Amino acid sequence: MKCRLSVAAVLALLTLFAFVVQGYHPGAEDDGVYLSAIKRDLNPALYPYNSQFITLQMQATVFDKTVAASVRLTHLPLEYVCLLWQLCCIFLLLAGCWRIAGHCYASLRARVAGTLTVCCLLPLSVAGTALYIFDEHLHPRSIATVAIVFAISALQRQRTARAALLLLIALLFHPLMALFGVSFCILYAVVEARTLAQVDAMAPSGTLVRAAALPVAWLPVPWFFAPSTPAWRQALLQHTYYTLTSWHWYEWLGALAPPVLLLLLTRFAERRGNTPLFHLAATAVLFSTVQLALAMLMLLPPGLQRLTPLQPMRYLHLVFLLMFLLAGATLGEYMLRSRTSRWLVVFLPLAAANGWAQRTRYPATPNLELPWQAPSGPWLQAFRWVRDNTPVDAVFALDPGYLALPGEDNHSFRALAERSSLADDLKDSAVVSQVPSLAEIWLAQHQQQAGWSHWTRSGFVHLAQTSPVTWVLVAPEQAGGLTCPYVNTAVSVCRLR
Repeated sequence: MKCRLSVAAVLALLTLFAFVVQGYHPGAEDDGVYLSAIKRDLNPALYPYNSQFITLQMQATVFDKTVAASVRLTHLPLEYVCLLWQLCCIFLLLAGCWRIAGHCYASLRARVAGTLTVCCLLPLSVAGTALYIFDEHLHPRSIATVAIVFAISALQRQRTARAALLLLIALLFHPLMALFGVSFCILYAVVEARTLAQVDAMAPSGTLVRAAALPVAWLPVPWFFAPSTPAWRQALLQHTYYTLTSWHWYEWLGALAPPVLLLLLTRFAERRGNTPLFHLAATAVLFSTVQLALAMLMLLPPGLQRLTPLQPMRYLHLVFLLMFLLAGATLGEYMLRSRTSRWLVVFLPLAAANGWAQRTRYPATPNLELPWQAPSGPWLQAFRWVRDNTPVDAVFALDPGYLALPGEDNHSFRALAERSSLADDLKDSAVVSQVPSLAEIWLAQHQQQAGWSHWTRSGFVHLAQTSPVTWVLVAPEQAGGLTCPYVNTAVSVCRLR
């Protein structure tokens, strides 16, 4: 019991450290959809217009309903519940990493080094996938990742039923990422069952390929070949990371380097006679190889363009996580040992570099946007004013590229202002790529807002006459002639009706 409490205390400290390095930004990036969905579950009166950009994508997950239920159960404000969920997810991810490292190495230093490596690298971008190892806000992918990590740990200990249950949980929260977890676990079971001599060849046999590709068979095959529309293709073009031909050389390096590094770990484990490390690293090599081949088969043929939103290159998320965990544990076991200076030389620069990189993504907002703090920055202050001073059924329009404007830091208007708005060019187009039925709606609203940055009063009045828009957020220099009850240095909130 005392040992478990000590481990829990270490993991709690590592959780706080990781939380600070990673930062916390609710309502940013993907949370524009997820936080909005939770808020609509709690208050169905929100988002009476364009709610389909929130609700349709959420049909595949229980995430929003689970978080909303926890708010009703605890009677705590949503902002505090999301913060607690985020801290718990980080703690559990690190606990799962601790267990995996502990199965590969018995020493405390290996467990700490592997887990600390993951702590320092949580904000790291995963090759060209538009993913981070862990999101800086509560995300269903975070919960699915925790479940997948514990499923791998359960398989290491021959607890197949527990692993299956954990993978089912992952599937309920994030189906696409869960399929990668299922594929990896199937492949791990196959690798572990084979003799070392067979696996040592490192060539993916037909059995291994079928094992890794099996989850793809669960997808609806007719959907693969459904015709795409011009509107859907235009939404897809807003995100270059979807297509392999748009990747830069360094993104390809991020895709091709992990299996090489993992292969070195596999050879090292074989020489040391470390069977658990060998099995896990060998599985990661085969998983990387087979999934890359499948991704290229899915993404390169023009006739399979509808497969693009499945983003099969996102298998790299799990590969990156395991690669850094195993590499860190091995480093701690054989190089860092008990030398404090070595630990500081490795982990202080690693944490500082990734913390700095995270700050460059959110230069205009605090590293930790905590619920008891007032919003900082003119954009978030305007969103708060809108939330507190406009009707719930108001419909807003703002620059369709507002998420990328200086000082905005990719914070969602819908999620933070809690009001309906016309579709934007960044986040809503990503939703369209997953839900093609929204493509025509998105394109029509995209065209309605064309040339926004050059509009004056007549343009905004015309928008009010031809759409349900009743309010706009505009640059102060565009607000001439409009009634604007709130103005700051970056944005004016103006009433059209």
